[in-house]
Amino acid sequence: MKFKLCLIAWLFAGNFAFAQSHQQFKTDSVFALVKTYFNAKQADSIYNLTGANFRHAVGSGQFRSLMEQQVFPLNQIKGSTVISFVNNKVSTYKLVFQSVTLQLLMSLDAGNKIELFLFQPYKEVTADKTTQALTSNKMLSDMDKQVDEIARPYIQKLNTVGLSIGILKNGQLSTYNYGETARTNNQLPTANTIFEIGSITKTFTATLLAWYANEGKIKLTDPITKYLPDSVKTNPALNGITLLQLSNHTSGLARIPENLQFDSAGAANPYKSYNKRLLYTYLKKCKLNSKPGEQYAYSNLGVGLLGTILSQISGKTFDQMVQEVICTPLGMKNTVQHLSPLQQPNFTKVYSQYGDQTVPWDFNALAACGALHSTVNDLLIYAKANMNGGADKLAKAFAQTHEVTYSKDTKIALGWHIIVVDGVEYIFHNGGTYGSSSFLAFNAEKKLAVVILSNSAESTDAIGTGLIKKLQ
Repeated sequence: MKFKLCLIAWLFAGNFAFAQSHQQFKTDSVFALVKTYFNAKQADSIYNLTGANFRHAVGSGQFRSLMEQQVFPLNQIKGSTVISFVNNKVSTYKLVFQSVTLQLLMSLDAGNKIELFLFQPYKEVTADKTTQALTSNKMLSDMDKQVDEIARPYIQKLNTVGLSIGILKNGQLSTYNYGETARTNNQLPTANTIFEIGSITKTFTATLLAWYANEGKIKLTDPITKYLPDSVKTNPALNGITLLQLSNHTSGLARIPENLQFDSAGAANPYKSYNKRLLYTYLKKCKLNSKPGEQYAYSNLGVGLLGTILSQISGKTFDQMVQEVICTPLGMKNTVQHLSPLQQPNFTKVYSQYGDQTVPWDFNALAACGALHSTVNDLLIYAKANMNGGADKLAKAFAQTHEVTYSKDTKIALGWHIIVVDGVEYIFHNGGTYGSSSFLAFNAEKKLAVVILSNSAESTDAIGTGLIKKLQ
């Protein structure tokens, strides 16, 4: 039979984490149940595995009808394979039926219930380009060759377009560029090409938090209710949350707010219209997924709310705070939320995980969770400043963001995560939007920092960790 695309989905915005392999185990375990129930044609049993966000979007009757009319007629799943697990959140499974091959995108919410459940025609994204992608890599030194060995498999994929790499090793800066700033334009990125950096933005937000705390304007232990409107702070669920817990993802708040609208008009740019009114409306009645401080659960909502509170304290927008506290003192001229007319020509086009052009993201109330753009040169400056230490105010704020604040199942500082690569700890964050991927990690003792920026949603984590293994 001819398969009709079955869209059973909920927005899966977000872009971390790297080293929690247990999350993929949880997702795979739920998928095993889905496969069993699917082959038994038990739509209601599958629906019972879904969470509140999914059920808000799709009713049980609608789900049952879609499954019985469009998917169950394909008969049993004969074979299944994990294709990818993007940003420790979204797993893609290849499903082989008797007459067709599909793929299922699936993710879990903080309660390990299905949040995204999307059948699509199977797309082969591992095929390579038929010609060598452009590069500025001259292949002269050992490091040049090591970089190419790691970067080339990524940029040769059909679904990737451009890649910019920065390395700080023993005080020496090196940059490498591959591919194109827009598909078929034959224009290599440069170290000053502007990319979306997604959730690396959260490390800037953490620095602002440390800065204002050191200035005496706030305390990390302040309850968030101290800074919320009276109409919002009446929600007893919010009473135990501190500013620190917003930054280290232990607040218990959901990954994204349920009233972040998912519709055909806004799906590609989901944060654009989410304003402070919608944020406060959600917070008035929201429930927590865990007791504050007890569990790590990555939350774009939490860091976005932190940015809103910091703006209230400072009287400045998120972009203004970033410029005044971090970028202007360090000379980072192309790290901004809003691109100027002069910067726009240096901004790449952006492409989905399937290589299709999509739109860059815009942010409103939740800007602090992922709104910044930057370049390899700027992020190398940022990494170097984080590594150097010092006695000035900004250096002290950086140092405070590196202090571990939670270490039960995930080791996290203030905004930054701690990953282990071949036995060595690195301070790290990555980022991802629908059309970009980024990676930043550094270790001051090893005198090594690695920055990866891509204008494709295909994860750059493997490039970043691969380079660290080669260079440390």
